Amino acid sequence: MAVELLDENNIRSLSPNERFLVCEQILKNEKDESKRWDAVWLIGELAENKDENDPMFNKVSDVIEWVLNNDDNGVVKHEACFQVAARNMRQKIPVLVNAALHNKSILTQHEAIESLGLMRAFDAEPLIRKALNAPSPDVRETAAFVLKRFERLKNRGDYNPSDIL
Repeated sequence: MAVELLDENNIRSLSPNERFLVCEQILKNEKDESKRWDAVWLIGELAENKDENDPMFNKVSDVIEWVLNNDDNGVVKHEACFQVAARNMRQKIPVLVNAALHNKSILTQHEAIESLGLMRAFDAEPLIRKALNAPSPDVRETAAFVLKRFERLKNRGDYNPSDIL
């Protein structure tokens, strides 16, 4: 899926490996958070329609984890959470749980919880319940929403990322 976003350097025209390297460099070194947000999306596209058996999928998911653990901008981290769900990076569910419960950004906490819900990360339910006691009413509301949604979705099959894209 090609979302309309600013790709002023035509990063999409690069080979996948070149694109990965350029995006990784932007994510780890660029001061402009709007460029880092674009790079999160552009690198996430490299994992589209791939799974954990694909080396590129794993490289991308590791960089997305790096963003969640190291970026200083809540909006960039919000996008990283979405990419975990959109690309079904199930091995990064513990990273989302950590972001949901411990990130300083309320926006990131919200999106991490919502992403866990999108992915039907039922095993994380007890940890999401902890967010019902978060200081932020937005985080509490998101946790309550996801827990209600879990009740409706249990036994409804596996999550398919194409359902949200």
